[in-house]
Amino acid sequence: MGSDGECLTVTRRAFAVGASAAALAGCVGLKLGFPEENENDKERKERDMLKGISPVISPDLLKALAEMGHGDEIVFSDAHFPAHSFGRAGALVLRADGLAADKLLAGVIPLFELDSYATPVVMMEAVKGDTLDPEVEKAYRAALRYDGPIEQMERYAFYERAKKAYAIVLTGETRKYGNVILKKGVTPVAG
Repeated sequence: MGSDGECLTVTRRAFAVGASAAALAGCVGLKLGFPEENENDKERKERDMLKGISPVISPDLLKALAEMGHGDEIVFSDAHFPAHSFGRAGALVLRADGLAADKLLAGVIPLFELDSYATPVVMMEAVKGDTLDPEVEKAYRAALRYDGPIEQMERYAFYERAKKAYAIVLTGETRKYGNVILKKGVTPVAG
């Protein structure tokens, strides 16, 4: 129960992105009725929406992107990646269950400047005897609107680099070798 004795009503968006998790932790009588959106509720719309930010970007991911500095790296991993094991090594782990990595990349790139001083995109290369699906790289390039070089990194070297990343976003990507590291560049400031 809230301090006023009422149960918490959670909107679809707040529930889906996990922003209400802290509030829910202490609520005994949780009401999971999702109110219908009212197009005339201007105050709510102004409070809950940001212009130009894709709905696939969670508040936690937006915060991580804002906190990252030049040269920091973020991993967008496939659903099978051992992200939580690496999180114990210091990397922030964010979950984006059910979202394909290319959809997240497309949502992130308008907010994120790729590094121009080093290869800003790194993908895991196939293990010896296995093959890569070229459609994965093609989809990631299209999502990032990027036609520059992509560094291909051996699996265990990729894991070691991921441990040093600012954050790992565990996506719902199910294609093999659907892991990519982005290196942040200097965000241009309009003068």
